[in-house]
Amino acid sequence: MDVLKDLFNQIKADPENIRFTNRNIDPLYYAAPTAKLLIIGQAPGEIAQNTKIIWNDRSGVRLREWMGVSDDTFYHSGKIAVLPMDFYFPGKGKSSDLPPRKGFAAKWHDPIIRAMPDIELTLLVGSYAQKYYLKTHSKMTLTEIVKDYRRYLPDYFPLVHPSPRNTIWIKRNPWFEDSVLPDLKKLINRILS
Repeated sequence: MDVLKDLFNQIKADPENIRFTNRNIDPLYYAAPTAKLLIIGQAPGEIAQNTKIIWNDRSGVRLREWMGVSDDTFYHSGKIAVLPMDFYFPGKGKSSDLPPRKGFAAKWHDPIIRAMPDIELTLLVGSYAQKYYLKTHSKMTLTEIVKDYRRYLPDYFPLVHPSPRNTIWIKRNPWFEDSVLPDLKKLINRILS
């Protein structure tokens, strides 16, 4: 059986995920053996889970703009994989979505990533992905990490989350649009070409 399909079925059957499976909610991520670019974010939002299309909201529109890719390339090229830190919508908190479940990425990311041997770059979108993959010092801010993005290349490219909630952050940090995003687009264009 195909390794990625087998992993998908294992995730669905995992006792920790059975409450989702029993409600006919599949794990939401994209993985392909041909992927060259990997995006690791927080967890699917409610709209994404309900439509079964990852990054299917205003954050996703902004992310694709930042990357300089079309919807067709993002969803259908087979060159872009998406692994949230949790493959299920975690629920609503007071002011935003709840965080991804602890331990989920540790359990499922490695075997999926091993099945995608051609990954050249991983975008780490938001603090949950950055803390897990970069093992950053707890006092480092997201702003410091994103501003120092070159330090993490060629493997990782840290980004602020493209949520509309971060519009104020983007306005306060003009260097992000002036220097980070052009470099991101160049790298992605080279990798996907």
